[in-house]
Amino acid sequence: MTRRRRAAGFTLVEMLVALLVFVLLSAVGVGVMAYAVDNQGVIQSRMDRLGEFQRARALLQADLAQAAVRRVRGRDGMAARDAFVGSTGGTPSGGAPLLALVRRGFANPDEEPRASMQYVEYRLVDGQLERAVRGALDGAMTGTPQVLLTGIRAASVDYHYRGAWNRGWAGGLEALPDAVRLEMELEGLGRVEQWLLLPGAGP
Repeated sequence: MTRRRRAAGFTLVEMLVALLVFVLLSAVGVGVMAYAVDNQGVIQSRMDRLGEFQRARALLQADLAQAAVRRVRGRDGMAARDAFVGSTGGTPSGGAPLLALVRRGFANPDEEPRASMQYVEYRLVDGQLERAVRGALDGAMTGTPQVLLTGIRAASVDYHYRGAWNRGWAGGLEALPDAVRLEMELEGLGRVEQWLLLPGAGP
């Protein structure tokens, strides 16, 4: 008897098996790609968060490193009690700032008739760290605040002076702390502790 030759091509069963394998491989590939995209998004979000924190820290350190012993007067003409204002916690009562100081090195490229010092204050408002400055040292209001850091759940400040850490600061008119320790609980970063030096601080 003559044996029949098989027709060229694939049978229906073989086509279905190949299609099933293709579907499975495609599903695995899509899953891997989705994971990679999600992971990249998480990494980018964390990098953005770290960048925001580093920029806030750099500006805070620059201000504190140029702090001067100079008290200011408010709009009512009353002189401040201390040359450096430091809160004991993250939510000061009575609208008081977290930190307030006069810093040197206020650039004046247009040679305007003003001081080379600048009043700077930091506040915690609705979980945000804000920085504001005055147009003049005395008798002026602070301008529109700049938001430096968001997602702050809690904060506390300590001050190093004469070899000891203190919870509050009342240095009067002739003293600045040697250093400031700022602890914050940040969304996405957890607990962060910063040690910031002021002029005259030791190594």
